[in-house]
Amino acid sequence: METIARIQTVIRFREDILNRARFKAKQKNMSLNAYLEEVVTQAVKPRIPKLPKDFKIDPDIARFSGLMPTPTQEQLAADDRLAYIYNKGL
Repeated sequence: METIARIQTVIRFREDILNRARFKAKQKNMSLNAYLEEVVTQAVKPRIPKLPKDFKIDPDIARFSGLMPTPTQEQLAADDRLAYIYNKGL
C-alpha cells in the first residue's frame, strides 16, 4: 500500500459549519480529518476526465474543430487534455 504524504495545516471554520462536518463524519464513521479530505478532494477533482489513449473522436465533432482557435504552445504545454485532443488531429 502506498504511503501518501500529508501536510499539517490550520484552517478556520465557522462553528456551525464545523459542527455539521463533525456530525456528517460521525454518521459516515470517519474521522473529521478523513471526512474533510474526502469533501475537499471531490470539490477540487477535475471536471473533465482524462481521455484514454485509444479515444476515437467523433467525425461530427471533428468537423467543428475549424471553429476553435488554434491553441498556443504554452496552452498545449499547460493542459495535457488539450494537447491530447489537438494532437489527435482536430
